[in-house]
Amino acid sequence: MSNVIDIGSRRELFWDDYLINNEETTAVPKLHKLQAKEVVIDHNEPWEGDGCDFHCIVKEDGFYRMYYLGWETLKPDMTMLPRPIVVCYAESKDGKHWIKPKLGICDFEGSKENNIIMDHHTATFDNFSVFKDTNPDCPKEELYKGIGIDGFGNDHYLWCFTSPDGIHFKKAWSMTNQGKFDTLNVAFWDTYTNQYVCYIRDFHDIPGDDLNAGIRDIRRMVSTDFKSWSTPVRLDFGEGEDYPLYTNVVQPYYRAEHMLVGFPSRYVEKQAWTPNFDQLSGAERRKQRMKSHPRIGLTITDCLFMSSRDGEKWKRWDEAFMTPDLEQEYNWVYGDCYPALGMIETENDLPYTPNELSMYTYDYHWSMMPAKLRRYTIRIDGFVSYNATYKPCKLVTKPFQFEGSKLSINFATSAAGFVKIKLIGKAKMLNSVELFGDSLDRTVIFEDGAVASLSGQPIIMEITMSDAHMYAFKFEME
Repeated sequence: MSNVIDIGSRRELFWDDYLINNEETTAVPKLHKLQAKEVVIDHNEPWEGDGCDFHCIVKEDGFYRMYYLGWETLKPDMTMLPRPIVVCYAESKDGKHWIKPKLGICDFEGSKENNIIMDHHTATFDNFSVFKDTNPDCPKEELYKGIGIDGFGNDHYLWCFTSPDGIHFKKAWSMTNQGKFDTLNVAFWDTYTNQYVCYIRDFHDIPGDDLNAGIRDIRRMVSTDFKSWSTPVRLDFGEGEDYPLYTNVVQPYYRAEHMLVGFPSRYVEKQAWTPNFDQLSGAERRKQRMKSHPRIGLTITDCLFMSSRDGEKWKRWDEAFMTPDLEQEYNWVYGDCYPALGMIETENDLPYTPNELSMYTYDYHWSMMPAKLRRYTIRIDGFVSYNATYKPCKLVTKPFQFEGSKLSINFATSAAGFVKIKLIGKAKMLNSVELFGDSLDRTVIFEDGAVASLSGQPIIMEITMSDAHMYAFKFEME
């Protein structure tokens, strides 16, 4: 076998066709959707408001930090509010219950009894994200790094903010001025390439001087010291359609860190008011917002799923991963479906069931009512599966080699459905028993030999499925 892929003992996910023999595979990839759950934070403090957005989650030992912006979008007369944006902080132990600690850092209307960590005295914020720096050479006083812009005036730079404790930040140094930046830009230390990676927003194909008429895009830049950065390069979506993307929330997937995931918000600006807008929720408020700028009333947004193995070339699904959902009084607006950066493995609400992934986004944008942060859930590893109909289908891999003595799979079948797995080596083939059920971690039993007998050798995996989903697999030592 030539061109053998070495996967070692890492978890492999069926989010792209990197391992797939497309000519022999008849099962089809299927994008799954988030399920809406409860509101976990009511942004009802005077310094918060209907514009609370760009939530960012940082995992610690035993708890989670959350950073977000506090601001209000509009006055009752539909003009932009002058009140400066503040950066707020919350904590949770389980991803479901969040507290807003009174930190005593920033004054708001004569009191420091609030959860504000930065205000206009540090920067004129439009966005802010935080990560905990895992670079082993990172100075202790820079353990937490935040990035964001400082105003819209003559300062066109993306800035770094540093903190030793994740709460007390200072404006540190400018990073680059090659970008637009007015969204949630994100960065992290990439343990696979030993460099910092940053994903930012910019424009391309700008006609004339109208900065709102170009195509919003996502770009990647890298650095070895977080100070000197490469020229940002647009993400490569292959032959995918070139449409505007806003936020990106790119992050390593915590169960398979060689894989990156992103959840960009797709910006859809309708060209004119149509009769459908009259029937969409909040028609009169849209018309009022258009007095400030037409796009504020004509734009709607949803969210996509994308994944990558190198951070440069991406598999992007054009079908929405998240939509504004059934029309309510305050949805289907510009700003819907902006997911928080980060995800949390949470206990399932159903008893005796395994954990699930929680993600978060906010409700009530442009409403002049307090924004609410809502939790959403999805199966662990469950963004995409290879799916078989009741009529059996096959999923066949390219040649690869692994290390381990045990194979486990994340899969689901119906009662009548099944999964059967063959490991085909050069001189030996293993056949599994029939597998059925719904498990995040099912050990595959083989009838005619041990998995370890094929470890380190080129093999092909052939999976026959009926009414089933395959999400992920992993070879490991018992």
